[in-house]
Amino acid sequence: MDGAAGPGEGQAGGLEPPGSDILGALNQRLRVQEEEMELVKAALAEVLRRLRLQEGTPRSLLGAPASPVSVQASREAASFSDSGPPAPPGLPPPPRPSLVSRGTQTEMEPESKLSSGPLALSNGPPAPPAGGEEELGGVQSEGGGGNSSGAGSPGPPGALRPFQLPQRGDTPRRNSSSFSSPSERPRQKLSKKAASSANLLLRSGSSESRGGKDPVSSPGGPGSRRSNYNLEGISVKMFLRGRPITMYIPSGVRSPEELPSGPPPENLSLDWVYGYRGRDSRSNLFVLRSGEVVYFIACVVVLYRPGGGPGGPGGGGQRHYLGHTDCVRCLAVHPDGVRVASGQTAGVDKDGKPLQPVVHIWDSEKLHKLQEIGLGVFERGVGALAFSVSDQGNFLCVVDDSNEHMLSVWDWNRGAKLVEIKSTNDSVLAVGFNPRDSSCIVTSGKSHVHFWNWSTGGGALGSGGLTRKQGVFGKYKKPKFVPCFVFLPDGDILTGDSEGTILTWGRSLPDSRTPGRGGAKETFGIVAQTRAHEGSIFALCLLRDGTVLSGGGRDRRLVQWGPGLTALQEAEIPEQFGAVRAIAEGLGSELLVGTTKNALLRGDLTQGFSPVIQGHTDELWGLCTHPSLNRFLTCGHDRQLCLWDGECHALAWSLDLKETGLCADFHPSGKVVAVGLNTGRWLVLDTETRDIVSDFTDGNEQLSVVRYSPDGMYLAIGSHDNTIYIYSVSSDGAKCSRFGRCAGHSSFITHLDWSKDGSFIMSNSGDYEILYWDVAGGCKLLRNRYESRDREWATYTCVLGFHVYGVWPDGSDGTDINSLCRSHNERVVAVADDFCKVHLFLYPCARAKAPSRKYGGHGSHVTSVRFTHDDSHLISLGGKDASIFQWRMLGGGGPGPAPPTPSRTPSLSPASSLDA
Repeated sequence: MDGAAGPGEGQAGGLEPPGSDILGALNQRLRVQEEEMELVKAALAEVLRRLRLQEGTPRSLLGAPASPVSVQASREAASFSDSGPPAPPGLPPPPRPSLVSRGTQTEMEPESKLSSGPLALSNGPPAPPAGGEEELGGVQSEGGGGNSSGAGSPGPPGALRPFQLPQRGDTPRRNSSSFSSPSERPRQKLSKKAASSANLLLRSGSSESRGGKDPVSSPGGPGSRRSNYNLEGISVKMFLRGRPITMYIPSGVRSPEELPSGPPPENLSLDWVYGYRGRDSRSNLFVLRSGEVVYFIACVVVLYRPGGGPGGPGGGGQRHYLGHTDCVRCLAVHPDGVRVASGQTAGVDKDGKPLQPVVHIWDSEKLHKLQEIGLGVFERGVGALAFSVSDQGNFLCVVDDSNEHMLSVWDWNRGAKLVEIKSTNDSVLAVGFNPRDSSCIVTSGKSHVHFWNWSTGGGALGSGGLTRKQGVFGKYKKPKFVPCFVFLPDGDILTGDSEGTILTWGRSLPDSRTPGRGGAKETFGIVAQTRAHEGSIFALCLLRDGTVLSGGGRDRRLVQWGPGLTALQEAEIPEQFGAVRAIAEGLGSELLVGTTKNALLRGDLTQGFSPVIQGHTDELWGLCTHPSLNRFLTCGHDRQLCLWDGECHALAWSLDLKETGLCADFHPSGKVVAVGLNTGRWLVLDTETRDIVSDFTDGNEQLSVVRYSPDGMYLAIGSHDNTIYIYSVSSDGAKCSRFGRCAGHSSFITHLDWSKDGSFIMSNSGDYEILYWDVAGGCKLLRNRYESRDREWATYTCVLGFHVYGVWPDGSDGTDINSLCRSHNERVVAVADDFCKVHLFLYPCARAKAPSRKYGGHGSHVTSVRFTHDDSHLISLGGKDASIFQWRMLGGGGPGPAPPTPSRTPSLSPASSLDA
């Protein structure tokens, strides 16, 4: 059912459809009012009984008005003790009625008789003290419903507290001129209590209209919209988009200020990055002098060391350059094979301020930045880079992504720009220096090939040192795109275009009829054309033996060309990996191929190619980790379901879902996994055979969370139709049957967790609700949320709750945190935010603006984080950048699982910072 629950649906838990006739609604409302009248009568009877038992002195209660700060803690006034208002020294405290929870109502049950025997134990929330009732009531709740609680108890609220009933004749009196005389006191109490009761009745009749929202957000009377008792000392409150969210303090916590503060002792180190950005980028694959393969994804430049076998045990390792603040778009390697230039795109920080594009030049051996150029010069991003060759790589050519695609030449050692000119309004896809002559630069892109001449002696900074000759296609068909080119040893240039042809450009004398400004410099003209591929040619690579390798798009072919462009041999890339995006020559006869489906392949033309790096190709959301192995599963908008082996850093298997996968969870046995799709459909698959063993549909809206109970007996499905569907699960996890549904949220479900006993659920929704459900008792909504404050949760992924409210940044709009996960040893909590960062907080994190350890690397919003089964690693997903990061947990010590064994593939550049 869409929308909020109807009248009475919170009680029935969605097992029966809500009544639709007006008469039923009126009857329900009448029953609620009758129950409230009974409560008022019981309260008045208790007041009269206690007045007859003792003559107390009225005490005024201290209440702290709500503060408009973003996150506030409602604390009890220091003058109150655990048993309510303080009693005179040496005398026992005044009696307090116990509270008995009946269904979703909490009623007062008067003591049947007085006793001076052993201490009685109260396990319910505190009731108002005898002497203070005239000052209670009228405090309006800000938590989306009425709040009522006892005014006392600054200690652990709701804990088992002993109290004594005083003897009839030993009732103390206070001698103070500020209180009423004993004769006037009973009449004042009764008159004010009557007024408060009338208020209660006027405000309590509309509890059905709020549907699933909690009408009793504290231990007070049922259905109340006002806070009849002060919440000081038992709750904290935070605001998201101006909406107050009340969270109850567990009984074992006297004050949030007493909880540990500061960043956690644990730390994260980037262990492995899954994926490669081949879908929409070029100039992204090179081999260094050390034999390491350098490529990029998100904000990380990866240096991959191939091992003995692709993806197998004893395979390669990774190092990471993490100096960039936004997505890397292109690379260039210095002629020495050690220094690397990488250009990033423009972006915005978490405050909305623009981050300017820039180029980093860094040492690949030490991962140390040597120079940073172009800050404040480039616009939108850096599209293409190239080092000069003939002069030992002293110059760097950069083309940015502005409308004019500004071309500039830099003395990168000094960080000085030598010359700059507008190149073209069309896209520029490639740039390069002639290896025999650094004064010659070539650019290619949309419908053009340009030949540039420049001189370092051109005088002052400007465009006077650069002249351009436009390549003329003449009798040859002008292609729509020229994505790549390569310089031959004899000085000719080969270009690959979108028509699938390779054009040979040879040197010729300048022709005055040729458009452009060339001076007396020689230029290039087409001397030969070769039909090479079906569809576009995306890559050309000059091999050490002088042959040329071309990579096709549509036909996915790799072709080796000899002298005169005669085909020598070829190989076809499997369709599952996509088209060829980039080619690099490795050690010996080994070739590295990057593909448009974000895979990195290794092999040769004779024996074929196999993947060493694989990744998703579109936005990621679904993530779950195996309950007993170092494996995890991901899914996203590319409709691929992938199981990854965290030990081997390889893809174990993948499956085409045909629909977008948004969430997943392993059964506790690890034998099956549930996957939620964007159509309301969800599947259960066997993790070994990949067969679908169950297929269900609940509603027609996307599913945001699926979660098995700790014992595997239930499966909860959170939907965007505001409902949590509960299924009973067979012992092997293969069969499911509908058990019930939890209907009561007024917005879509975002997160949910099971209690450790597998009987209760805590859930969050899109409008920042925190609701609790008794699943074993019939999927009932627990309207008295206070009673769930001490419940222990098997997992903690809900982003709203007392134990994690400190992770929210000041001024948050409620969408800043996408995912959250508590470690299995319950020491730390990892957070994925909307600003490309992963955070690590102490757990519990119940202090406003808690400090954290912050880690960069993702180039898009981080959509999910999960710890592996032994807390040795943390997995994080990038959204639009389609990246998967595997972080290694370091440090900590103390009780809990042993520290993880260091990985064989260390990351030599930490990405952490302290975010206080």
